[in-house]
Amino acid sequence: MKKVLYFDLSSGISGNMTLGALSQLIDDPDYLDHELAKLHIDGYHLIKDYKYKNGIYARFIDVDVDHHQHEHRHLSDVEMIINHADIDQNAKDLAKRIFLRVAEAESIVHHMPIEEVHFHEVGAIDSIVDIIGTAILLTKINPDAVYSSIINDGHGFVECAHGKIPVPVPATAQILSKRGALTKQIDVDTELVTPTGAAIIAEIAESFGMQPAMKQVKTVYSCGTKDLPLPNVLKVTLGEIEDKSDEIVVIETNIDDITAEVLAYTMNILFEQGALDVFFTPIYMKKNRPAYRLTIVSRLEKLEAMKDILFRETTTIGMRYRIEQRFVLERKMIKKQTPLGEVTFKQVKHNDTYYNYPEYEDLKKIAKEKDISLKEVYQIVNQSLKD
Repeated sequence: MKKVLYFDLSSGISGNMTLGALSQLIDDPDYLDHELAKLHIDGYHLIKDYKYKNGIYARFIDVDVDHHQHEHRHLSDVEMIINHADIDQNAKDLAKRIFLRVAEAESIVHHMPIEEVHFHEVGAIDSIVDIIGTAILLTKINPDAVYSSIINDGHGFVECAHGKIPVPVPATAQILSKRGALTKQIDVDTELVTPTGAAIIAEIAESFGMQPAMKQVKTVYSCGTKDLPLPNVLKVTLGEIEDKSDEIVVIETNIDDITAEVLAYTMNILFEQGALDVFFTPIYMKKNRPAYRLTIVSRLEKLEAMKDILFRETTTIGMRYRIEQRFVLERKMIKKQTPLGEVTFKQVKHNDTYYNYPEYEDLKKIAKEKDISLKEVYQIVNQSLKD
């Protein structure tokens, strides 16, 4: 069975709401506090409670920061905190990727190099706790996939250090735009999606749309500080999907009047929007014109998104699609020590046999750092699995 998380963002998302939801999917109630202590930072404590939001009983977690704390940090300062923390390496890597999304957005919004960005969204203790805490909990839960609904946000204006700014705030809009996330504005006069929340869901969600068919194991609710006309809650469902048989959609279109650059760009956009696979096949069309067949493999719920990308980005005027079944082996990412250092492997299971396949990006990095051929790296790493 494939373990999955589904985030229902009908009322948006923030860092503290994510902590509140994920903490309920951990059996140990003290786990988060115990792991956060490994960051070796002070000046805060977690407020934990349960509250009713429009009749829904939801977990409330907030980071109460010492008001004397005014330290602003660069991204490099935050990464130093993460690197020195005694937490799982996967949690460190995930936290750094989430912080990078926020920092990149702020550098664009404020028109400055990312190294010079110093602001409370990256540097403040509450954001550090929210993001690293989320990474810690997700690593502990270890889902095989994370999915999200369409992201609802409000409208109007909010107060910040620079005065009144529109909703969504520029950093949030930039983060979600770069990710290609599906968003929707609803009639609530306030901010529902914070930059921290946007960066978290942009990093962890494979796709944005309807909940996939799955066996629901546990559903939890967390809440924010605001009282709204609708329930200000984040709903997260832990579920299981049978991984032996999987329903997908295959989309195809033939194109003979497009450049290779546009095709490559379109492939990147399709992957960013959740395509499972994209490939081109050389073909001949009418009048013996060389052309390409563009094939997309996707989840059924992503069909509309894939269709819109093809019509927007390419010169096609039509496409065909079919629903197919596929078999997928149980898989997970693991790290192993090799003679050349730590390498990430994709571990798959068939019946009672496990197979480990090294990740290309790790091997490429080793080849460059050690100035040896990629072929040699593959040989050494694969041999280490047999020894």
